[in-house]
Amino acid sequence: MHTILFYDFADDYLTQRAPYRAEHLALVHAAFERGEVALAGALADPADGALLVFRGTSPETAEAFAKADPYVIHGLVTAWRTRRWNTVVGDGASMP
Repeated sequence: MHTILFYDFADDYLTQRAPYRAEHLALVHAAFERGEVALAGALADPADGALLVFRGTSPETAEAFAKADPYVIHGLVTAWRTRRWNTVVGDGASMP
């Protein structure tokens, strides 16, 4: 099982992210290196959100990530939510 962290971006996200981007990416890379994040990236066309896929059954890791993310802290993310995801097929899938 995985947990998906969904981000909704502010309308001016692309023009406002520069001061926080390096810190945000460092947070994502650190979570990946710890084995917590499997995949992460922004949605395109339009760039109005992002998805981060966390390994494990508990949403607590994803929630802690969001609370520490400078994009969330500084209002570039207008809303976030987690959802457990039963993965069945693919690299890293874990059938329930």
